[in-house]
Amino acid sequence: MSSLKPNAAEAAWIRELAAILDQTGLTEIEIQKPDMRVRVSRTSAGPAIAYAPAAAAPAAAAPAAPQPRPQAAAEAKPSGPPAGAVTSPMVGTVYLSPSPGADAFVKVGDKVAQGQTLMIVEAMKTMNPIAAPRAGSVKEVLVRDAQPVEYGEPLIVVE
Repeated sequence: MSSLKPNAAEAAWIRELAAILDQTGLTEIEIQKPDMRVRVSRTSAGPAIAYAPAAAAPAAAAPAAPQPRPQAAAEAKPSGPPAGAVTSPMVGTVYLSPSPGADAFVKVGDKVAQGQTLMIVEAMKTMNPIAAPRAGSVKEVLVRDAQPVEYGEPLIVVE
């Protein structure tokens, strides 16, 4: 527990958080506002409360040092889909072949024509063919069979 004391309004807010802890059966609640940070946790001895103004929170200062690493990773890994990527037009499950056990529609190195089916995305029990947007060759398949996919997720690279 911090040696700092909250004002009356903050103390009332902390009591409300402790009551929520009792009502919900949660073991810990942590909330951060621009001017303070509060963590209420239940221990075997009862609720424990930690209160600190946000400016005095040492945890906020610690992550500042490792920032150069994410920037280096961002430079090494381009953002967005790879060039020539065909993305999923919907959320669903991707299938690389027309039926279980059948050969895949395409594989790396295959030449494809514009409009040729590359794979299927099943959404709501409907099989939706994913067609090649242009003629080219398959450079990379970015998903595996029966994998769930999100809208806009890169599926395959055709160049």
